[in-house]
Amino acid sequence: MHSFKITRRNLPHWQKPGSIYFITWRLKSNHILSEEERQITLQALRYWDNSKWSLLAAVVMPDHVHVLAQPLPKPGGGVFDLAEIIHSVKRHSARGINQLRGTQGPLWQDERFDRIVRDETEFLEKWQYIRNNPVKAGLAGQPEDYPWLHEKCT
Repeated sequence: MHSFKITRRNLPHWQKPGSIYFITWRLKSNHILSEEERQITLQALRYWDNSKWSLLAAVVMPDHVHVLAQPLPKPGGGVFDLAEIIHSVKRHSARGINQLRGTQGPLWQDERFDRIVRDETEFLEKWQYIRNNPVKAGLAGQPEDYPWLHEKCT
């Protein structure tokens, strides 16, 4: 991918090389992730960090995931495709969770919400939103207390 790209499912997905994205996806139906399943998902998110994307911040909640990330340049030109990275994270986390549960089939909703972060103000707003999501949901007293929060120190 060398230039601006738009794809569409139910929602439009814009990809612009060099952009940072705020991304959210949810579990199918009324599933809830256990603590071990949240750890599997966080590990899947971190897997491509510094190789296909820079994972700036992420939180794995009981029924959804929020991510702040920037796809990285490919060695031969262009950048890694955001949709492919997310598909890989969903596939690997679903495989691990299904193995743990002794089940099969899709775990995550197909669709995702993603937004190109436009400026530093929006970047800081999304970062704080991710940090505070477990506190707001009553899952932790402070962001640092929530084990499934990832923040890259810059």
